[in-house]
Amino acid sequence: MSTFKSTTRIKRPAKEIYDFLADMNNHERLVPEEEITDWSSTANEASFTVRNMLKLSLKMGDRVTDKKITLIPAAKPPFNIEMTWELESDGEYTDVVFTIEADLNMMLKMMASGPLQKLAEDESANLFNLLH
Repeated sequence: MSTFKSTTRIKRPAKEIYDFLADMNNHERLVPEEEITDWSSTANEASFTVRNMLKLSLKMGDRVTDKKITLIPAAKPPFNIEMTWELESDGEYTDVVFTIEADLNMMLKMMASGPLQKLAEDESANLFNLLH
């Protein structure tokens, strides 16, 4: 399993960030515009194409209110993937950790590691820019 992680610190309560992330419609604002096409979403599910790579359908998985949201495949992906948002608040600030875990074979790892790490970093940066 390959892990791609990005963190940010936002001056907002965990509840506000959790509420934003708990709606898959908001995730379109987090993904890098130039890398994602064919976005379609509901409150609990999203489908999109990662440019020149693959089509993904994700849905809400485990949720722990104001602490954690896990996104899991809604349809059979080309490889197993899970995305997790973890929130830890001290009241005024919330530390946000976004993790992508993907089961990549050696060939896919060489091709997808850079774009998946960039996706993790871009989503965290976009979350910060939207909510800071």
